[in-house]
Amino acid sequence: MTVKERYFISQKDCHKREEIIMCGIVGYNGKNSVTDLLLDSLELLEYRGYDSAGLATMNANTGKVKLRKCAGRVKDLRKICAKDKKISTCGIGHTRWATHGGVSDLNAHPHRVGDVLLVHNGIVENYEELKDHFMLHKDLKSQTDTEVVAAVLNRFYQGDPHEAIRKTVKYLKGTFALVIMFTDQPDVIYAIRNVSPIVAAYNDNGTMLASDVVALGATADKYMVVPEYVIMELHKDEIKLFDLNDKPVEADMIDIDWDTTRGGKGKYPFYMEKEIMEQPDALRATMQSRVVNGKIDLSADGVPDEILKDCERVCVVACGTAMHAGLVAKALVQSKLGMHMNVEYASEFMYSDPVIDEKTLVLAISQSGETIDTLEALKYARKKGAKSVAVINVKGSSIARESDYVMYTVAGPEIAVASTKAYTTQLMALFLLVGRMAKVRGIFDDATEKAYLDSLTKAPDKMQEVLDQKHDIHKIAREMLDAKDAFMIGRGLDYSILLEGALKLKEISYIHTEAYASGELKHGTIALITENTPVVATVTQSKLKEKELSNIREVQSRGASVVVFVKEDFDLADAEYADVFELPAMEDEFMVFPASAALQLLAYYVSMDKGLDVDKPRNLAKVVTVE
Repeated sequence: MTVKERYFISQKDCHKREEIIMCGIVGYNGKNSVTDLLLDSLELLEYRGYDSAGLATMNANTGKVKLRKCAGRVKDLRKICAKDKKISTCGIGHTRWATHGGVSDLNAHPHRVGDVLLVHNGIVENYEELKDHFMLHKDLKSQTDTEVVAAVLNRFYQGDPHEAIRKTVKYLKGTFALVIMFTDQPDVIYAIRNVSPIVAAYNDNGTMLASDVVALGATADKYMVVPEYVIMELHKDEIKLFDLNDKPVEADMIDIDWDTTRGGKGKYPFYMEKEIMEQPDALRATMQSRVVNGKIDLSADGVPDEILKDCERVCVVACGTAMHAGLVAKALVQSKLGMHMNVEYASEFMYSDPVIDEKTLVLAISQSGETIDTLEALKYARKKGAKSVAVINVKGSSIARESDYVMYTVAGPEIAVASTKAYTTQLMALFLLVGRMAKVRGIFDDATEKAYLDSLTKAPDKMQEVLDQKHDIHKIAREMLDAKDAFMIGRGLDYSILLEGALKLKEISYIHTEAYASGELKHGTIALITENTPVVATVTQSKLKEKELSNIREVQSRGASVVVFVKEDFDLADAEYADVFELPAMEDEFMVFPASAALQLLAYYVSMDKGLDVDKPRNLAKVVTVE
């Protein structure tokens, strides 16, 4: 039995798991001064956690260690480091999202115990047992599980880093990415991981590791994903990998094809606006290799027609925004293919006795490819014999490696916590997948496929039309600034779109917002409508237009202030609304693209005008890596 098999959390322990958010890790060893490089990289990773930050540097000539950390943002850490002599060329850094222990200077990473300096992503579930087993209570200063790991490492460390790491990870239960410096090894950084990712790269100036490729793109054009339970050594001029028996390990290098330069936000005040405005190009890029000679072609993804043709049911496993993309795909699969399709919360999937077998096609959707709930749901489905296609934005990620096949979106790096272009590129990939399924199953003939693809290729331009009118949406947003509650109503695909719109508004503006299927209003929800309550409605589906307008009149008669996002060729019969925004017309099922852009802009401007940090909403970070 391998160490991974012995010490990975078993399914029977799942009830103990907590939901935590992934932090940001970075390390550098090379020719250049390390401090500013670490700080710049941490700012790029700050969407993963931003309640405290820290770094540790080591001078290879003198062995002197410098530890700097604080509660607050990376910009606060930068101020602390401003007067330091920046001569060290080896160091590690961390931006944290608090899990064990509150937000404080003391709980910030890195942690030092004796000869060990450590940063950590993930959660060590048995840290209390480790305290007792190794009698560590007198050695610890913080309330973190991370310092416990550092203390255990220090107990085992007798001059051999590999031996200490091997012995330590045998005791750890949970997910972790550990990056370590030993004070008597001033020119090497060590790392090991289980589930929580570490990527690494090198160039002529040195070697670098991080928790996300976004931190590497300005320094390298290729990277590796460090395999699980492999010890990595980061030297100034090379990266070495060893298994737990000290045998060398090779890792595949992956091209970095994102624009990950440090251009930052450019002309925009927040990354979220920049990423909203990048969507037309991201949609085109996601389509590019998948439309060949006027037909949908997934051969570049390696997705075989057989699994699309032979499956009897489709199941999406995803969380949050990615799940909302799955709901749009469900409407498409049922209307175009006449197939049954489930969309499951990945966090509930294994515990709901899902009906999964070898005739099921599972679609695992995740921007990062590291969402632990989705990863575990995918593993469960594959054990049941299901075939799988992942829709992912990050090459080499855990979900990508676990899936049978992968469709990579081409969103590029998404820094804002609230997902925008990742969501719409997921939609594009799913529309292409469903279109190909319809063709290989004999539902689309050549003419029908051409009409479908002609409509889909218009999506970037139609979205651009909405973005060009963003100032009109800004005016609408100003009317919602004082709202405590808001509601969104629609039917069919409109309802699916609004679930994502409501999530965007609540997560970045802190206005309590819920989306409801408007036909359900009279079954209780309409009791929540009071005078001047903001209600956002989308009306884009021809067969449901009259019913949706009737539902809007119901909330208006209770005093609601209604904003309508309506397909431009729909007649609203001269009804009076607080605001009306006309969406450029497409075939009904493709209206998700312009409507999504409008709802994203609405949420963005409400948050910005309230003076909030749009990119970093409270209590949230982007990647959830433990159930």
